[in-house]
Amino acid sequence: MKDILGMALLDYYNNAYTEDIIFTTNISEEDEMPLPYLFRDYTEMPNIEQRALQNAKGTVLDIVCGVGNRALYLQNKGLDVLAIDVSKGAIDIAKKRGVIHATQTELLALTERRFDTILLLSNGTGVFGSLKNIAKHLQHLKTLLSSGGQILIDSTDLRYMYDQQEGQDAIWIPADRYYGELSCTLSYKGELSDSFAWLYLDSHLFENAAKASGFTFEIIEQGDHFDYLAKLTIA
Repeated sequence: MKDILGMALLDYYNNAYTEDIIFTTNISEEDEMPLPYLFRDYTEMPNIEQRALQNAKGTVLDIVCGVGNRALYLQNKGLDVLAIDVSKGAIDIAKKRGVIHATQTELLALTERRFDTILLLSNGTGVFGSLKNIAKHLQHLKTLLSSGGQILIDSTDLRYMYDQQEGQDAIWIPADRYYGELSCTLSYKGELSDSFAWLYLDSHLFENAAKASGFTFEIIEQGDHFDYLAKLTIA
């Protein structure tokens, strides 16, 4: 898969910033992904991301770490952090910025480690890809948790993206798939990524899936745009 994200991040890091990434889904128009925001510090993070970092403890796994914003913040707080991402460019930058432990890998390929806190942020449920993959990922995450450990993960209910009949509470949603299952692409400087699946989960469905996999589920922060931060622990 083309590392479109890594290509753009490297340009920004090397002072060759001329344009932003274009993010497209099967339910939305093209949207710009501003590169400066992908290098945000703690003060620029949304409340949900800040709350997750405030609640992180012990040894931490930061999944889809990007250029290491969260890992650097937690390192400075004295925590031991492993940052992982599938983007080679992102990991290269994270290391150059000072992330001590940063590895290019997929979540499901990570084994034989235990963490007190696992972070899955910036729509962390996206890594599940689809509803059918939730249980597989949750069971794998369970193998990575220390006794008493926690998963801090966020998502967004995309109901607001669909048409609603005037004067009615009901909305028109797809009949052939769950409305939070998206097909996405990234484009940058004429290069287009392969299409990839990204999952947005409403809190009720996520709670049911978490409990079915042996977790407790608690919403500890809610955002202004139908987004929320959940805490999962082993029941």
